[in-house]
Amino acid sequence: MGRIQATFERLQQRGEPALIPFITAGDPDLGTTEKLIHALVESGADLIELGFPFSDPMADGPTIQASSERALASGTTLAAILDLVGRVRQHTNVPIVLMGYYNPVFSYGPEKFAADAARAGIDGLLLVDLPPEEDGELLCHLRKAGICLIRLLAPTTPEARMDSLVARGEGFVYYVSMTGVTGSRQVDAEAIERQVRDLRRRCDLPVAVGFGISSPADAAAVGRFADAVVVGSALVKIIAELGASPELVPQVKTFVRTLKDGIR
Repeated sequence: MGRIQATFERLQQRGEPALIPFITAGDPDLGTTEKLIHALVESGADLIELGFPFSDPMADGPTIQASSERALASGTTLAAILDLVGRVRQHTNVPIVLMGYYNPVFSYGPEKFAADAARAGIDGLLLVDLPPEEDGELLCHLRKAGICLIRLLAPTTPEARMDSLVARGEGFVYYVSMTGVTGSRQVDAEAIERQVRDLRRRCDLPVAVGFGISSPADAAAVGRFADAVVVGSALVKIIAELGASPELVPQVKTFVRTLKDGIR
């Protein structure tokens, strides 16, 4: 059993949704990212989404776009991120999912990426711009390496395509709670609940909800019906405001603890 499945099973036995914080690797630098990952774990993160920067992050709003720009400016590469995860993995078993765009993975080489990511301790990969019709050159290597390819669904996903995506899903399903880019609007928990319950009838995988969840109240509202709550832009804003200052890690810890307390 992989770390993702084991984590969700343990939480489901407790009747508790997972908290999945997102940060961009290399923002403001990789040394700070390493400290932040440990801080997230210590503060109650159940899984971690680690974004790898790309120069054209089309699904992201201004906040996460800017974090990618800062990470690239600091010299962050996909290879360096895998090295970082390898170091972190020596101290924690919390599942780590890489999230980003296919171009860096394609440039790295799908087979080499899958092997190196598995060696580093990556549990899942979420690519926002790789449709299932085009994922064959990567998926075979990920499966060989034991890395889950996480599928995204949105309110605009047609029913037939939704069924096709969840049938190919691994680890968990990431439900994008709204149309538009990350951090663009507030969540409508009532509408999302209807959509998540419909999605649950279609698949047996845990359903994580992300985009627009920015406060403990949002997290608590979504955590009532989702298997996991993803918080990204709100965390990235804290990092943008504080940079590598001594106040960053304590503030991130405090914020993540309030999110975790909200969904318990």
